Formats: sequence, C-alpha cells, structure tokens
Amino acid sequence: MKIALDLGGTNIRIGLVDNSGQCTGHHSVPCRATETEDVVVSQICELIADLLEGDGRQADGIGIGVPSVVDSDRGIVYNACNIPSWREVHLKEIIEDRFRIETRVANDCNCFALGEHRYGAGRGAADMVGITLGTGVGSGLILGGHLYVGVLSGAGEIGSLPYLDSDYEHYCSSLWLRDKCHTTGADLAARAVAGDAEALATWHLFGRHLGELTKAILFAYAPERIVVGGGIAASMPLFRAGWAEAVSTFPYPAIAQRCTMERAVLPDANLIGAALLFHDI
Repeated sequence: MKIALDLGGTNIRIGLVDNSGQCTGHHSVPCRATETEDVVVSQICELIADLLEGDGRQADGIGIGVPSVVDSDRGIVYNACNIPSWREVHLKEIIEDRFRIETRVANDCNCFALGEHRYGAGRGAADMVGITLGTGVGSGLILGGHLYVGVLSGAGEIGSLPYLDSDYEHYCSSLWLRDKCHTTGADLAARAVAGDAEALATWHLFGRHLGELTKAILFAYAPERIVVGGGIAASMPLFRAGWAEAVSTFPYPAIAQRCTMERAVLPDANLIGAALLFHDI
C-alpha cells in the first residue's frame, strides 16, 4: 500500500492506494500556497503523519504529484505553479528524512496520465497523451506503454506551444473562456444545455481550438488515444463536434482516424498515478 499525495496551489489531496489501484481514506485541505516554503512542507508532513497514525501505518511508499518541473531521480521540485515560495524544494530528501519511507515525486499531470493509462480511459493504449483542461493545459505522455518525462519532467508541455497570438493554453482552457468570452465553463455549459445558440457556437469554437492542439499532438507523438481530464472535460459533448471538425483537416487522415479522444473516468487519477510512480519512473 502506498500513501499518495497531490499538491496543488488551491488544495492538497492525500489518500491510500492499494496494489489494485483502489484509493481510500482520501481527503483534502486548503493549501497555504501564499506562505513560506516551510509552511507548505509542514502541511504535507502533517497530512502524511496523520495517515501513518491511522490506516496508513502499513504503507511502504509515498508518491507525490506536484504542479512543477521535477528532477524525478532526486525528487527536487522547481518553480511550482501557484506556490511562489517553492523555487527549489528537495522534497524527496525532506520526506524520507522525516518518515524513513521511500518517496517518489513527479509532475502532477504525469501522475494523471499514469493513473488513467493503468486503470482508466487509457487502458490498453500503448501510446497515450493525457491532458488536463482547467485554469491551464497540462499533459503527460505514455509512450510504448510507459511514462515518458524527459529532462526535469519537461516533456509534453504542449500547452506552451505557440498558437495564434499566444499559445494553446490560452485557447484551450478556462483562460480563453474568461479572457476572450468573458464567461466561465459552468455558465457556458448551462446556457448551451438550455439551447442558447451563442453558447453552443462558443463551445464549437473551443472544440476547434482543442482540435488544433490535437493536430500538434498527432504531429509530435501520433498516439492512439488522448484522454481529457480537468473541469472542462465535463463539457466534452458540447465541444466534440468542433474538435472532430478541426482534426478532420489533419494531412495524414490514416493517423488521425486511429486516434480517439476520451474523457477521463477516474476521480482520483492523480493520487493513483502518484502511487504508480513506484512501478513506472
């Protein structure tokens, strides 16, 4: 059994994951992200200590996903998103010194991709790209059945590729809905479900932007499956047609036709993936 932790700028989630991928005992607390490095580290340690005093006393590993680039071998976290004080945190060393339990650290989107590939919508795919659509665009790569992270977990940062007047992240996330459309995903979805023509057209256009991102993914990796998570994924029925319309213009249709887009199915994919770091990184 592994202790799994998912660090975010808003919340820190923790749970226990057994060898079959079942996640239990999970809960979350608000992350004190605007405070010092030590404060956030202390939060993490307190959560782990509480779990070890309860159901987690038999845990033989700790897996942690972080919103950052990571030296996976040494467990060093660099420049964590939305946690300004985390510039270079030797997290593996800190946790292992405190608890004497082997610890693995990875990018949170890599954990998401691992979880969905092993137990979720990516099962059976040798090559899969997992993307999360929320405040930004995150991604993780499964190539040849294994997680691929590159140098400092920097591989697959597709949201930062240039697109139109900015990058894909600013057209395929809630940033676009907020800055270009002056709305939120929840409001736009409610209006679209009610039949609002403008909202339906906006979702179609969002799907086209995501389809353009998919074409970049096809050029780079040619995966057989793209698994979409994050809050915006719930509106996939509203933007799938626009996505398919854009992907239909990919110059190698035989490749595009072999790639499917699926919605993520695991509510605890990040935690499950953090536990899987002991098997795949």
